[in-house]
Amino acid sequence: MSRSTETVLPPSAVAADDLDRAVQLAVTVLREAPPTAWDGKAGSLEWDCWETVEHLSDDLFAYAVQLGPRQPPLEGNVPFVWESRRPGGPANAVHADRAAGPAGLLQVLEASGALLVAMARTMPPQVRAHHVFGVSDPEGFAAMGTVETLVHTHDLAEGLGLAWNPPADLCTRVLARLFPDVTEAADPWRALLWATGRAELPGLPRRTTWRWYGEVRG
Repeated sequence: MSRSTETVLPPSAVAADDLDRAVQLAVTVLREAPPTAWDGKAGSLEWDCWETVEHLSDDLFAYAVQLGPRQPPLEGNVPFVWESRRPGGPANAVHADRAAGPAGLLQVLEASGALLVAMARTMPPQVRAHHVFGVSDPEGFAAMGTVETLVHTHDLAEGLGLAWNPPADLCTRVLARLFPDVTEAADPWRALLWATGRAELPGLPRRTTWRWYGEVRG
């Protein structure tokens, strides 16, 4: 399979650079957290903040490896072992060494993000791979990774007492790529939080179930 870095995406497309930007912004914010705060709950999630960073890292890793085989799977995931380390904890293939502390945890996040950034940059746009929300392309997986980073950093910021307000243009592009059912655009960050069940919008209650649409639209 040939790999090219010369693909020109339309201005509205989600690029590997968008994912890289989201991850770097998230890591920068999370470095401000007190070392003792990581055992607290991450926003409305049932996981603590340490587990949530592991889960986010695992998402980014899983999307990267899904694109990795010469013939990416179209009907299932690359069969890594995903397992939880406690009842109710996230089922991950990626776990950070607790002895490395928060700095090591964020290094795991940054490294996992870099794997997906690299795959999104180098895989040809015609590549397709399975995701439970629709067989998708490298742009779609970059968008998925960006959404995961933006909204889980929101969860983490709530739990860690940090401010997190990501760039509107990132939110606009991932909404357009993955959430065609969302038409609210006045505040794209608020709309993304609503789309992922984390906020209300005027006249629209908070979603109790949600999904994105990763399929490639013609």
